[in-house]
Amino acid sequence: MAALPAAHPDRAALRERAIEAWLPMAARLTRRYANRGEQFDDLYQTATIGLIKAIDGYDPGRGSDFVSYAIPTVLGEIKRYFRDRTWTLRIPRRLQELRLAINEARADLGHKLNRAPTVADMAAHLGVGEEEILEALEAGHAYRPASLSAPVGDAEDMSLGDTLGAEDRNFELAEFAVALPPAMACLSERERHIIALRFYGNLTQSRIAERTGISQMHVSRVLSQALGKLRAQFDGSC
Repeated sequence: MAALPAAHPDRAALRERAIEAWLPMAARLTRRYANRGEQFDDLYQTATIGLIKAIDGYDPGRGSDFVSYAIPTVLGEIKRYFRDRTWTLRIPRRLQELRLAINEARADLGHKLNRAPTVADMAAHLGVGEEEILEALEAGHAYRPASLSAPVGDAEDMSLGDTLGAEDRNFELAEFAVALPPAMACLSERERHIIALRFYGNLTQSRIAERTGISQMHVSRVLSQALGKLRAQFDGSC
């Protein structure tokens, strides 16, 4: 195929035969990544695209055999798929590539050291700092973050989202409960009584007027004055 001119009518048929002949190699390379949470068919399709790029880009005149050229091309396409399409959250490419390198280093060092490699071992092996290793490992959680709907332990009625903290209004109420008594001490007895009827008894101004024997307008004026004093107390200027 490479020896024929670009417009030769036999090139298309030869190209198709070459693709079919090397599909088993693409499948074998795909199986290396089959247990990483992605569908085999999707990875195989990606590997096939890499194989086609290798067939189209291979130049026998450079002296290397096809396998030496095709394998890195196919693997590069698969790794690019993982890097660009399978991360739930977007993190820098540098960390994605370092995480892949860490996975390979962990396997290599495990055989050489006969133990699980430490962060320092992997940093020395890859020639990077320990902080970079830790950052890449932490970034790995963005690949498949846990669902907020996932159950927690054996509790069927509790999900991960139920364990997350939220703003607690009781903190505000606790502060208010501490500040209110000294603020109320700034009011006259009548003002405290009317405030209690309005905000603790939930009475309307007309009902308060009936209870206290004063006009509704007077109740409104007393409430306004009392609330002004409370605001001043909360501001520290009673």
